Amino acid sequence: MRRRDDAGNALVEFTYLSVLLMVPLVYVLLAVFTVQRAAFGTTEAARQAGRAYTRALDVDQAEARGKAAAVLALGDQGIHDPASVTFACLGGPCLTPGSRVRVSITYRVRLPILGAVFGKGSGGTIPVVASHTEYVDVFKAP
Repeated sequence: MRRRDDAGNALVEFTYLSVLLMVPLVYVLLAVFTVQRAAFGTTEAARQAGRAYTRALDVDQAEARGKAAAVLALGDQGIHDPASVTFACLGGPCLTPGSRVRVSITYRVRLPILGAVFGKGSGGTIPVVASHTEYVDVFKAP
């Protein structure tokens, strides 16, 4: 009976182990980068929406401008799916000098590959929430 040697087995084992370890690692990195991009986008969108809101002349124009600014800021990060944008006036009526506007943006990040497996519902998504409080200029004409 002849004994078989192990010549060539190391290459096969290395290839299988590499695939088994690298594929999940690459997926995790893709998911982390996708969530981080959404976090940067929502944070900047909340800031820009607050600035656009407080510089408007009336409340109707302010909300439209704030939402448009949020869409532009999210688009800069490659986020084109809809996000929830809400505005809340604090410290007095909206857009009065010295009052504050709180902007909250909620975006659900669809994970790569798994997002398609879970479908259109909330499965396979991670919620990213950002908020920003902007002060209305005290020297703004009422």
